Amino acid sequence: MGKEILRSIRKSLLELGSATKVELSDKLGISFPTISKFLTQMEKAGELLSVGLDDSSGGRRAKRYTYNPEYMLGLAIFLERTETNYIVFNCLGEVKNAGKTSSTLINDHLTSLTEFVEKIKRQFPKINSIAIGVPGSVDNGRIIYIPGYEHLQNFDLKGYLENRFSMPVVIENDMNAAVLGYQDTKGNKKNKSIVYLYSGQNGPGAGIMVNGAIVRGSTNFSGEVSFVPQYDDRNFGQALKNENRTQKTIICEEFEIDAISRLVASFTAIINPHTIIFCDDEVNQFIIEQIEKRSSTYIRAEHLPELIMSDWKEDYLFGLQSLGLELMITGKSI
Repeated sequence: MGKEILRSIRKSLLELGSATKVELSDKLGISFPTISKFLTQMEKAGELLSVGLDDSSGGRRAKRYTYNPEYMLGLAIFLERTETNYIVFNCLGEVKNAGKTSSTLINDHLTSLTEFVEKIKRQFPKINSIAIGVPGSVDNGRIIYIPGYEHLQNFDLKGYLENRFSMPVVIENDMNAAVLGYQDTKGNKKNKSIVYLYSGQNGPGAGIMVNGAIVRGSTNFSGEVSFVPQYDDRNFGQALKNENRTQKTIICEEFEIDAISRLVASFTAIINPHTIIFCDDEVNQFIIEQIEKRSSTYIRAEHLPELIMSDWKEDYLFGLQSLGLELMITGKSI
C-alpha cells in the first residue's frame, strides 16, 4: 500500500507540476494525514521541493510542492550490430547525457554491456531504471527470438541485469519501442493505428500499434515480418535479400519496392492502419511515392495508409525513454 501511495503521489505531481497537500488528498482520495505523512518523508529525502506558500483564503497558507526531477535518473540503451546508442534522462524526460559508441555490446556474452552500464552509473549514480532495446522478440524480459545472436536466445536479460544492478529493468523489441516513441513525440492523434517498418542491420521488422496500443501477439512474436510469405518460393525477408546486410542502404531496387508494396497491401487488408512509417535513411520521398504507386496495384488506393518517413534512432530512443520513465515513476512497464 505504501509503495502504491508513493507511486500515485509521484505521478500526480509530475502531471500537475505542483500541488498542495489538500489538492493531492482530493485528487488521490487519500486522507489528509496520510498524504501529509508521505510528503514530509519525501521532502526530507529530497524527492520533493517546496515552491512557496499559496495565497491565503482566510486560514493558514498552504505549502505547495513540486517533484524534484533530478531525484531519479533513467538510462535507455539500444543495441545494434555495429553501434550502441544511449541517453540518460531525468523524471521530466529531459536528456542529461547522450552518446553512442562503435562498440558492439550485443556481440559478446554481456561482459561489454555490463561494463558499459557500470561506467554510465558511475557518472550518474542517481540512475534508478534501465530500458534496453534489442533486435528480437521479447517475452517479459526474456529474449525469445534474436537471429544471429545465439548466446542471447532464450536468455532472461531483464532478470540478469536486475540481479546485477539491483534496479528495475525493461527489455523491449526495437520496433515496438520505435512505434511507441513516434506516437509519444510525433503522433498528432492518440489511439491511431500505426505500423513502423525498418529493414535494419538484423533483418526486417515492424512495430504495430492498433488504437494506441502496441500489438505483441499471443507469443510476443508480432512484427517478425520477414516470415510473411510473398512469392512462390520467398518470404518477405528473402525477397529483400536483407539477411547479409552489414550496414543500412537506401531502398531503391525494383524487387525491394515490390516486396515492400506487397507488405503495405497486406497490412492494409488486415488492420487498415492510418499510417505506415519508414526509416528516413532507408527511403526518400521519391521511393515513398513509388511504394505508394505500386501498393495501389494490389489494393485500392483509397484504403491505403499515409506513408511517411521518420528518424528511427530518435523514435527508438524516445520509446525506450517512455518505458524507462514509466518504470522509474511507477515501478511498472507500459
